[in-house]
Amino acid sequence: QVQVVESGGGLVQAGGSLRLSCAASGSIFSINDMGWYRQAPGKQRELVAAITSIGTTSYADSVKGRFTISRDNAKNTVYLQMNSLKPEDTAVYFCNIEVKRAKWSTWMDYWGQGTQVTVSS
Repeated sequence: QVQVVESGGGLVQAGGSLRLSCAASGSIFSINDMGWYRQAPGKQRELVAAITSIGTTSYADSVKGRFTISRDNAKNTVYLQMNSLKPEDTAVYFCNIEVKRAKWSTWMDYWGQGTQVTVSS
């Protein structure tokens, strides 16, 4: 079993910052890509940022220059530093981690439960 737990969401004023964390634990042999998604009310879930196992990053155009994704492989943890937050960043943020549970197993996606980020104007 693999557990994925996010933390760090909350309420912040426009222009402020938040740092999200997501830690994976349990039966893990290896972790590949890690990413952050978000879903606002009435909208589809969208990819915000992703980072590969070798540290290559990618971002949605709407967050480029404001958000930074990073990972700590020793801790099986991925972070999302969010600066210059805007009201349109308000959403539930989900962590997604691609895990191999054993050397011979296939890669599988695991999701966290989500953490609410609310940006007031």
